[in-house]
Amino acid sequence: MGGLFGQIGMMDDDILWNNYALTIKELKRRKLIRTRNISGERGEHLAIEIYNATPREPNLQAAPEGTQNVDALSRKGERYAIKTVTLPHKLTGVFYGFHPPDSKEPEEKKFEYLVIVVINDLLEPVKILECGWDTFLKYKRWHKTMRAWNISVTEKLEKESRIIFPKNEGK
Repeated sequence: MGGLFGQIGMMDDDILWNNYALTIKELKRRKLIRTRNISGERGEHLAIEIYNATPREPNLQAAPEGTQNVDALSRKGERYAIKTVTLPHKLTGVFYGFHPPDSKEPEEKKFEYLVIVVINDLLEPVKILECGWDTFLKYKRWHKTMRAWNISVTEKLEKESRIIFPKNEGK
């Protein structure tokens, strides 16, 4: 392989690690990331950027750092949870702060919309899905090891979600 990838492949291991660390620092300086969760941060950034660039979609802004289960807010105050899935995987990260499966307590609504950003291994957007709270409740599954909930991106979920990206202009 040529180009930049070829140059990276020829770097000494320590130089490669240093470049990674410097890239993280620069991404933070530019306010493109807040944590070291690169794929999750990339998904949140893409979701906000694509929503804001798409006519008839709400303008979103990042939620204050540390806000549990909410990653973005609309101008109307609607709360958006954003999860990123990196292909070939289909499972989102986990949602903490919800009742366990044996609980009889009703779940307090923590967000209005769940946005799932699917990216490839170059961190490029492949698709963005949006579903409402009720769809989230319907499809959430308990992750025993993490003791929290997650969602699997399936055809059934996709059919019950709005496709935000890529937009099919024919519809």
